[in-house]
Amino acid sequence: MNSTQNYTFTPTAILRDVTLRDGLQLTGKLLSTQEKINTVRELLRLGVQEIELGSMARADLVPPMANTLEVAHALTAEELAHCWIWVATPGHVAKAAKAGITNFQYCLSVSESHNQANVSRSTEDSLAALPEAISYAKAVNGRIQLCLATAFTCPFEGQIPEARVLEIANDPRTEGTCDIVIADTLGQAVPAQVASLISNVKANSPARRIIFHGHDTWGLGVANTLAAIGAGADVIDGALGGLGGCPFAPGASGNTSSEDILFATQPEWLTPQRFGDLVKLSEHLLAELGEENRSKSAQGARSKAHAFDWVIKH
Repeated sequence: MNSTQNYTFTPTAILRDVTLRDGLQLTGKLLSTQEKINTVRELLRLGVQEIELGSMARADLVPPMANTLEVAHALTAEELAHCWIWVATPGHVAKAAKAGITNFQYCLSVSESHNQANVSRSTEDSLAALPEAISYAKAVNGRIQLCLATAFTCPFEGQIPEARVLEIANDPRTEGTCDIVIADTLGQAVPAQVASLISNVKANSPARRIIFHGHDTWGLGVANTLAAIGAGADVIDGALGGLGGCPFAPGASGNTSSEDILFATQPEWLTPQRFGDLVKLSEHLLAELGEENRSKSAQGARSKAHAFDWVIKH
Protein backbone atom coordinates (compact mmCIF):
# COMPACT_ATOMS: atom_id res chain seq x y z
CA MET A 1 0.00 0.00 0.00
CA ASN A 2 1.28 3.46 -0.88
CA SER A 3 1.77 5.43 2.32
CA THR A 4 2.47 8.75 0.61
CA GLN A 5 0.61 11.77 1.91
CA ASN A 6 0.62 14.79 -0.37
CA TYR A 7 1.27 18.14 1.25
CA THR A 8 -0.28 20.41 -1.35
CA PHE A 9 0.93 23.99 -1.22
CA THR A 10 -2.04 26.33 -0.92
CA PRO A 11 -3.23 28.41 -2.62
CA THR A 12 -2.60 26.27 -5.68
CA ALA A 13 -1.42 27.18 -9.17
CA ILE A 14 -1.08 25.39 -12.50
CA LEU A 15 2.39 24.46 -13.75
CA ARG A 16 3.20 25.44 -17.33
CA ASP A 17 6.26 23.55 -18.52
CA VAL A 18 8.45 25.77 -20.73
CA THR A 19 11.18 23.25 -21.56
CA LEU A 20 10.55 23.31 -25.31
CA ARG A 21 10.82 27.10 -25.57
CA ASP A 22 12.67 28.93 -22.85
CA GLY A 23 14.36 25.72 -21.74
CA LEU A 24 15.98 25.11 -25.12
CA GLN A 25 17.02 28.68 -25.98
CA LEU A 26 20.62 28.38 -24.81
CA THR A 27 21.25 24.75 -25.73
CA GLY A 28 23.66 24.07 -28.53
CA LYS A 29 21.70 21.18 -29.98
CA LEU A 30 18.35 21.08 -31.78
CA LEU A 31 15.89 18.50 -30.51
CA SER A 32 14.30 16.59 -33.38
CA THR A 33 10.69 17.22 -34.28
CA GLN A 34 9.72 13.73 -33.13
CA GLU A 35 11.54 14.20 -29.82
CA LYS A 36 9.60 17.38 -29.18
CA ILE A 37 6.31 15.72 -30.11
CA ASN A 38 7.05 12.84 -27.76
CA THR A 39 7.89 15.31 -24.98
CA VAL A 40 4.60 17.17 -25.38
CA ARG A 41 2.63 13.94 -25.28
CA GLU A 42 4.50 12.55 -22.29
CA LEU A 43 4.06 15.78 -20.31
CA LEU A 44 0.33 15.73 -21.03
CA ARG A 45 0.08 12.05 -20.09
CA LEU A 46 1.74 12.69 -16.76
CA GLY A 47 -0.68 15.48 -15.87
CA VAL A 48 1.01 18.74 -16.94
CA GLN A 49 -1.85 20.95 -18.10
CA GLU A 50 -0.05 23.69 -20.04
CA ILE A 51 3.09 23.64 -22.18
CA GLU A 52 5.16 26.29 -23.91
CA LEU A 53 5.64 24.63 -27.29
CA GLY A 54 8.21 26.86 -28.92
CA SER A 55 8.87 30.25 -30.43
CA MET A 56 8.43 32.19 -33.64
CA ALA A 57 11.85 33.78 -33.12
CA ARG A 58 14.12 33.69 -36.16
CA ALA A 59 15.92 30.37 -36.44
CA ASP A 60 19.21 32.09 -37.27
CA LEU A 61 19.03 33.93 -33.94
CA VAL A 62 17.59 31.12 -31.80
CA PRO A 63 18.41 27.88 -33.67
CA PRO A 64 16.70 25.44 -31.24
CA MET A 65 13.34 26.95 -32.25
CA ALA A 66 13.77 26.11 -35.95
CA ASN A 67 11.26 23.23 -36.05
CA THR A 68 8.54 24.74 -33.86
CA LEU A 69 5.90 24.88 -36.60
CA GLU A 70 6.72 21.33 -37.72
CA VAL A 71 5.93 20.18 -34.20
CA ALA A 72 2.68 22.16 -34.20
CA HIS A 73 1.58 20.63 -37.51
CA ALA A 74 2.09 17.12 -36.08
CA LEU A 75 0.02 17.66 -32.94
CA THR A 76 -3.73 17.23 -32.73
CA ALA A 77 -6.07 20.15 -32.08
CA GLU A 78 -6.74 18.71 -28.62
CA GLU A 79 -3.02 18.61 -27.84
CA LEU A 80 -2.45 22.13 -29.21
CA ALA A 81 -5.21 23.41 -26.91
CA HIS A 82 -2.73 22.88 -24.04
CA CYS A 83 0.18 24.57 -25.83
CA TRP A 84 1.39 28.17 -26.04
CA ILE A 85 3.77 29.68 -28.56
CA TRP A 86 6.02 32.72 -28.06
CA VAL A 87 5.38 35.59 -30.47
CA ALA A 88 6.59 39.18 -30.67
CA THR A 89 4.75 40.61 -33.71
CA PRO A 90 1.32 40.38 -35.37
CA GLY A 91 3.03 38.56 -38.24
CA HIS A 92 4.20 35.88 -35.85
CA VAL A 93 0.60 35.34 -34.72
CA ALA A 94 -0.70 35.11 -38.29
CA LYS A 95 2.00 32.62 -39.30
CA ALA A 96 1.55 30.45 -36.21
CA ALA A 97 -2.22 30.43 -36.64
CA LYS A 98 -1.80 28.82 -40.07
CA ALA A 99 -0.14 25.89 -38.31
CA GLY A 100 -3.24 25.39 -36.16
CA ILE A 101 -1.96 27.22 -33.08
CA THR A 102 -4.56 29.16 -31.10
CA ASN A 103 -2.68 30.06 -27.90
CA PHE A 104 -0.17 32.90 -28.27
CA GLN A 105 2.21 34.50 -25.78
CA TYR A 106 2.96 38.03 -26.99
CA CYS A 107 6.19 39.13 -25.38
CA LEU A 108 7.68 42.55 -24.85
CA SER A 109 10.17 43.83 -22.30
CA VAL A 110 9.38 46.39 -19.64
CA SER A 111 12.96 47.57 -20.10
CA GLU A 112 13.54 49.53 -23.30
CA SER A 113 17.11 48.27 -23.65
CA HIS A 114 16.17 44.62 -23.37
CA ASN A 115 13.28 44.98 -25.82
CA GLN A 116 15.72 46.38 -28.37
CA ALA A 117 18.15 43.51 -27.73
CA ASN A 118 15.44 40.86 -27.70
CA VAL A 119 13.08 41.87 -30.51
CA SER A 120 14.87 44.82 -32.19
CA ARG A 121 12.23 47.44 -31.52
CA SER A 122 11.12 49.82 -28.82
CA THR A 123 8.73 48.81 -26.06
CA GLU A 124 6.31 51.42 -27.41
CA ASP A 125 6.44 49.86 -30.88
CA SER A 126 5.69 46.43 -29.38
CA LEU A 127 2.73 47.85 -27.49
CA ALA A 128 1.47 49.71 -30.56
CA ALA A 129 1.43 46.44 -32.55
CA LEU A 130 -0.37 44.46 -29.85
CA PRO A 131 -3.98 45.32 -30.90
CA GLU A 132 -3.30 43.91 -34.37
CA ALA A 133 -1.86 40.75 -32.82
CA ILE A 134 -4.96 40.45 -30.63
CA SER A 135 -7.15 40.76 -33.74
CA TYR A 136 -5.28 37.94 -35.49
CA ALA A 137 -5.69 35.73 -32.41
CA LYS A 138 -9.41 36.46 -32.19
CA ALA A 139 -9.81 35.65 -35.88
CA VAL A 140 -8.94 32.00 -35.12
CA ASN A 141 -10.92 31.97 -31.84
CA GLY A 142 -7.59 32.00 -30.05
CA ARG A 143 -6.20 33.38 -26.81
CA ILE A 144 -3.29 35.77 -26.42
CA GLN A 145 -1.22 36.52 -23.34
CA LEU A 146 0.65 39.69 -22.50
CA CYS A 147 4.15 38.62 -21.42
CA LEU A 148 6.29 41.23 -19.66
CA ALA A 149 9.97 40.29 -19.70
CA THR A 150 12.44 42.04 -17.36
CA ALA A 151 9.61 42.88 -14.97
CA PHE A 152 12.01 43.00 -12.00
CA THR A 153 15.50 43.77 -13.31
CA CYS A 154 17.21 44.42 -16.64
CA PRO A 155 20.80 43.45 -17.51
CA PHE A 156 21.34 46.89 -19.04
CA GLU A 157 19.22 49.22 -16.87
CA GLY A 158 19.13 47.55 -13.46
CA GLN A 159 16.08 47.65 -11.19
CA ILE A 160 12.67 48.10 -12.84
CA PRO A 161 10.11 50.24 -10.93
CA GLU A 162 6.81 48.51 -10.12
CA ALA A 163 5.03 51.57 -11.43
CA ARG A 164 6.38 50.94 -14.93
CA VAL A 165 5.09 47.34 -14.90
CA LEU A 166 1.66 48.57 -13.77
CA GLU A 167 1.66 51.27 -16.44
CA ILE A 168 2.02 48.64 -19.16
CA ALA A 169 -0.40 46.24 -17.45
CA ASN A 170 -3.04 48.99 -17.55
CA ASP A 171 -2.29 50.26 -21.04
CA PRO A 172 -5.62 50.23 -22.98
CA ARG A 173 -3.86 48.56 -25.92
CA THR A 174 -3.52 45.37 -23.85
CA GLU A 175 -7.30 44.97 -23.66
CA GLY A 176 -8.24 41.56 -25.01
CA THR A 177 -5.28 39.69 -23.56
CA CYS A 178 -6.37 36.75 -21.44
CA ASP A 179 -3.36 36.49 -19.13
CA ILE A 180 -0.41 38.57 -17.98
CA VAL A 181 2.99 36.91 -17.59
CA ILE A 182 5.30 38.55 -15.05
CA ALA A 183 8.84 37.41 -15.84
CA ASP A 184 11.88 37.47 -13.58
CA THR A 185 14.04 37.14 -16.69
CA LEU A 186 17.37 37.21 -14.89
CA GLY A 187 16.37 35.42 -11.69
CA GLN A 188 17.50 38.36 -9.56
CA ALA A 189 14.26 38.98 -7.68
CA VAL A 190 13.73 37.98 -4.05
CA PRO A 191 10.51 36.50 -2.60
CA ALA A 192 9.27 39.71 -0.95
CA GLN A 193 9.76 41.58 -4.24
CA VAL A 194 7.89 38.90 -6.19
CA ALA A 195 5.02 38.91 -3.70
CA SER A 196 4.81 42.70 -3.87
CA LEU A 197 4.64 42.92 -7.66
CA ILE A 198 2.27 39.98 -8.16
CA SER A 199 -0.16 41.25 -5.51
CA ASN A 200 0.06 44.77 -6.94
CA VAL A 201 -0.70 43.57 -10.48
CA LYS A 202 -3.57 41.46 -9.17
CA ALA A 203 -5.12 44.34 -7.23
CA ASN A 204 -4.43 47.20 -9.62
CA SER A 205 -4.77 45.96 -13.20
CA PRO A 206 -7.54 44.32 -15.28
CA ALA A 207 -8.75 40.90 -14.11
CA ARG A 208 -6.95 38.10 -15.98
CA ARG A 209 -4.82 35.12 -15.06
CA ILE A 210 -1.44 36.01 -13.62
CA ILE A 211 1.50 33.84 -14.64
CA PHE A 212 4.86 33.98 -12.88
CA HIS A 213 7.93 33.11 -14.92
CA GLY A 214 10.98 32.62 -12.73
CA HIS A 215 14.64 31.72 -13.12
CA ASP A 216 16.96 30.15 -10.58
CA THR A 217 20.06 32.24 -11.32
CA TRP A 218 20.51 33.30 -7.69
CA GLY A 219 19.08 30.12 -6.17
CA LEU A 220 15.65 31.55 -5.34
CA GLY A 221 13.58 30.03 -8.13
CA VAL A 222 11.38 27.83 -5.95
CA ALA A 223 11.16 30.40 -3.14
CA ASN A 224 10.07 33.07 -5.62
CA THR A 225 7.58 30.69 -7.21
CA LEU A 226 5.97 29.94 -3.84
CA ALA A 227 5.88 33.67 -3.07
CA ALA A 228 4.14 34.29 -6.40
CA ILE A 229 1.52 31.62 -5.71
CA GLY A 230 0.91 33.01 -2.24
CA ALA A 231 0.42 36.48 -3.74
CA GLY A 232 -2.17 35.26 -6.24
CA ALA A 233 -0.40 33.84 -9.31
CA ASP A 234 -2.63 31.39 -11.15
CA VAL A 235 0.04 29.74 -13.31
CA ILE A 236 3.76 29.20 -12.75
CA ASP A 237 6.45 28.42 -15.30
CA GLY A 238 9.19 25.80 -14.96
CA ALA A 239 11.51 23.78 -17.18
CA LEU A 240 12.67 20.20 -16.83
CA GLY A 241 16.06 19.94 -15.20
CA GLY A 242 16.24 23.71 -14.77
CA LEU A 243 17.09 24.17 -18.45
CA GLY A 244 17.02 27.58 -20.03
CA GLY A 245 17.94 31.22 -20.06
CA CYS A 246 17.68 34.21 -22.36
CA PRO A 247 20.30 34.56 -25.12
CA PHE A 248 19.73 38.33 -25.12
CA ALA A 249 20.05 38.86 -21.35
CA PRO A 250 23.62 38.59 -20.04
CA GLY A 251 23.64 36.90 -16.63
CA ALA A 252 20.44 34.91 -17.13
CA SER A 253 20.64 31.19 -16.42
CA GLY A 254 18.22 28.28 -16.18
CA ASN A 255 14.52 28.36 -15.46
CA THR A 256 13.19 27.18 -12.14
CA SER A 257 13.05 23.39 -12.38
CA SER A 258 9.62 21.90 -13.09
CA GLU A 259 10.53 18.94 -10.89
CA ASP A 260 11.43 21.21 -7.97
CA ILE A 261 8.25 23.25 -8.36
CA LEU A 262 6.09 20.13 -8.49
CA PHE A 263 7.75 18.52 -5.48
CA ALA A 264 7.36 21.76 -3.50
CA THR A 265 3.70 22.29 -4.42
CA GLN A 266 2.60 18.65 -4.79
CA PRO A 267 -0.57 19.21 -6.86
CA GLU A 268 -3.29 16.61 -6.42
CA TRP A 269 -2.49 14.88 -9.71
CA LEU A 270 1.16 14.28 -8.81
CA THR A 271 2.04 10.82 -7.47
CA PRO A 272 5.50 9.37 -6.75
CA GLN A 273 5.14 7.23 -9.88
CA ARG A 274 4.32 10.21 -12.09
CA PHE A 275 7.09 12.22 -10.49
CA GLY A 276 9.54 9.42 -11.21
CA ASP A 277 8.41 9.28 -14.84
CA LEU A 278 8.87 13.04 -15.10
CA VAL A 279 12.42 12.74 -13.75
CA LYS A 280 13.16 10.00 -16.29
CA LEU A 281 11.79 12.18 -19.11
CA SER A 282 13.99 15.04 -17.94
CA GLU A 283 17.07 12.80 -17.74
CA HIS A 284 16.44 11.52 -21.26
CA LEU A 285 16.15 15.04 -22.73
CA LEU A 286 19.19 16.32 -20.87
CA ALA A 287 21.25 13.39 -22.13
CA GLU A 288 20.10 14.11 -25.69
CA LEU A 289 21.14 17.74 -25.30
CA GLY A 290 24.35 17.11 -23.37
CA GLU A 291 23.14 19.39 -20.56
CA GLU A 292 23.57 19.03 -16.80
CA ASN A 293 20.61 18.42 -14.50
CA ARG A 294 20.12 21.40 -12.18
CA SER A 295 17.05 19.98 -10.42
CA LYS A 296 17.64 19.24 -6.74
CA SER A 297 14.46 17.19 -6.56
CA ALA A 298 15.53 15.04 -9.51
CA GLN A 299 18.83 14.41 -7.74
CA GLY A 300 16.94 13.51 -4.57
CA ALA A 301 14.75 11.10 -6.50
CA ARG A 302 17.90 9.17 -7.45
CA SER A 303 19.19 8.93 -3.87
CA LYS A 304 19.41 5.73 -1.84
CA ALA A 305 16.81 6.88 0.73
CA HIS A 306 14.41 4.18 -0.42
CA ALA A 307 12.11 4.46 2.58
CA PHE A 308 10.94 7.79 1.13
CA ASP A 309 8.12 7.20 -1.36
CA TRP A 310 9.33 9.91 -3.77
CA VAL A 311 12.65 8.16 -4.40
CA ILE A 312 12.78 6.12 -7.62
CA LYS A 313 13.09 2.46 -6.66
CA HIS A 314 14.38 1.19 -9.99
